[in-house]
Amino acid sequence: MKARTVKTRIPGMPASDGAGVMLRRSIGSPALKNLDPFLMLDHFSSNDPDDYVAGFPDHPHRGFITFTYMLDGHMEHKDSMGNQGDLKSGGAQWMKAASGVIHSEMPRQSEGLMRGFQLWINLPAREKMTDPAYQEYGPGAFPEVQSAGARVKVLMGEHGDARAPIEDPITQVHYLDVNLEPGAGFEHALPVGHNAFVYVYEGSVDIQGTVLEQHQLAVLENGEGVALKAGDHGARLVLVAGQPIGEPIVQYGPFVMNHREEIEQAFQDYQSGRLVRSKARMSGHA
Repeated sequence: MKARTVKTRIPGMPASDGAGVMLRRSIGSPALKNLDPFLMLDHFSSNDPDDYVAGFPDHPHRGFITFTYMLDGHMEHKDSMGNQGDLKSGGAQWMKAASGVIHSEMPRQSEGLMRGFQLWINLPAREKMTDPAYQEYGPGAFPEVQSAGARVKVLMGEHGDARAPIEDPITQVHYLDVNLEPGAGFEHALPVGHNAFVYVYEGSVDIQGTVLEQHQLAVLENGEGVALKAGDHGARLVLVAGQPIGEPIVQYGPFVMNHREEIEQAFQDYQSGRLVRSKARMSGHA
């Protein structure tokens, strides 16, 4: 396997979103506007309820997918399609906003650690105005693969013989949560041509001679897969890869389309109450 090297390192930049939720943003920051097909990666993590208790009240989306993975804590989801989700530690939610969704994500805790990730995945032009869809799965639905010094949770795609319940046939996303003991190694094959990144949220890793510290994201060069080794204190990281779409990206806030005129139309639709037009398909409420 030709292991990928590090193309560039991006720090998770402090930011706030929603009603003031404090987080770290790597993709979608000034340092890395996007990594086709990925538009944004937010890492939220705090023991201080003042950093998260206000949550993410009702807000719209059009033109992409959100994928939310909870490491710790409890978040409730409600949307304009009638879905109501209960996202707890180890669970994940996939929401294809497509033509339009208005939803909220509100903490159901007033103390303790709230920690997780939200990833935005672009949609190609042919999918942007299709019907929304929604999937939510509890922690027991995601397979885990254990080997010497490593535990891998498969959230999207596959690793070894394990396949996640959530699959994205459009961009074929791989999304793994990797927990490594000190000095442990990890390898994962990836399709050549897919864009890939590693984000370390605990400890550090060595990727082909480049050390990635906590709260750093590494954009990987092309290659057949990933091979890395944990530092002296172990590591926890997410490895994500997907097939590039290769289309123009025009983004303004919660709307991501291909042309400016489509963004203007999205705002008009939202302001006139026409953003939401159909019922979402829901599956995987486990």
